[in-house]
Amino acid sequence: MKVDEQQVGSAEVLSPIGALVDQDGESFSRLLLERVRAPNPRVVVSLQDVPYVDSVALEGLLDATDELAQRATTLKLVRVPPACREILELTDVAGKFSFFESVQDAVRSYL
Repeated sequence: MKVDEQQVGSAEVLSPIGALVDQDGESFSRLLLERVRAPNPRVVVSLQDVPYVDSVALEGLLDATDELAQRATTLKLVRVPPACREILELTDVAGKFSFFESVQDAVRSYL
């Protein structure tokens, strides 16, 4: 699994490439949790290159959101493809995330 990581302003942007299923979903979940457990985390996840997430990846996103909720913030998701958005809505967890159309908008939301 490939994940592009970049610093944009004060936030770290994680951009996985490919479906987050099986081992790839698990690997991405571990990486994401590592980032949100850092001191003063500002994490943005761009899903534009992710056609699908399975239950393992979904659980990882929820774990990260729960971790961030303890610090009074939410996980910022950018450019969520329709199939992924539908999975979040059908599982009734979409309200736990903040959605943005651009990385810049997501980063600005931290200010």
